Amino acid sequence: MSQDSRVRTFVAAFEGLRAEVEKVIVGHREVITHVLTGMFAGGHVLLEGVPGLGKTLLIKTLSEGLDLSFSRIQFTPDLMPADIIGTNIIVEDADGRKHFQFQQGPIFAHILLADEINRATPKTQSALLEGMQESAVTVGGATRPLPAPFFVLATQNPIEMEGTYPLPEAQLDRFLFKLRVRYPQIEELNSIIDRTTQSRTATVNRVLGGPDVLSFRELIREVPIASHVRDFASAIVMARTRSGRRPPTSRAASCAMARARAAPRPSSSARR
Repeated sequence: MSQDSRVRTFVAAFEGLRAEVEKVIVGHREVITHVLTGMFAGGHVLLEGVPGLGKTLLIKTLSEGLDLSFSRIQFTPDLMPADIIGTNIIVEDADGRKHFQFQQGPIFAHILLADEINRATPKTQSALLEGMQESAVTVGGATRPLPAPFFVLATQNPIEMEGTYPLPEAQLDRFLFKLRVRYPQIEELNSIIDRTTQSRTATVNRVLGGPDVLSFRELIREVPIASHVRDFASAIVMARTRSGRRPPTSRAASCAMARARAAPRPSSSARR
């Protein structure tokens, strides 16, 4: 298949997946576009907004449009790291001998919904760090790979709300986008009311699988980056450095590369 054909296939798949999500989600088109951009760019996405704006529903609907495994973790103050990554448990075999066996946690999925991530303590939040960076987790001295593609979609409430813990800089650094989910417009609110007061429900079709997502990620890496886009991505990173919000040295280059991969679809709704 030629490069042009692969690009046309990707554009059609992108628009088709977005159309499936919009069967359920009213408005938030820019947010949906940025979520898909983050997924195909190989990054993770954080959605911030007050409860009731459809953040969780958006992520669940996206998972329904993809032929991938999906896990949801509801973050609470008493959630522990082992509840996320799993732990070794003692099991007994047929001969009565006991041994340790690893019990996988919900992080072992292609799409992980970290719901209300800032309601858990920083200790629990840090359980996602290795998985988001290395696509693997280490338990009991053994490193176990996560399914590919691995994509974390997290939601959080505004920090001024009661019972929230601010995400540490190292945790925020793992997200490619932080998207602000706004209140719907009056027309969108009326459409939501109409949809939720009817017995008819929308059916979301699975339009992409894991191999498709991985193939499109490779295609994106093959697209040449224009010099002005590269300079713009580097300028964003350097602006953070000059303003005192300096990214870790080892992460600065990868941060610039990730932003460059996602640069073709800029929008004011994303905080980059």
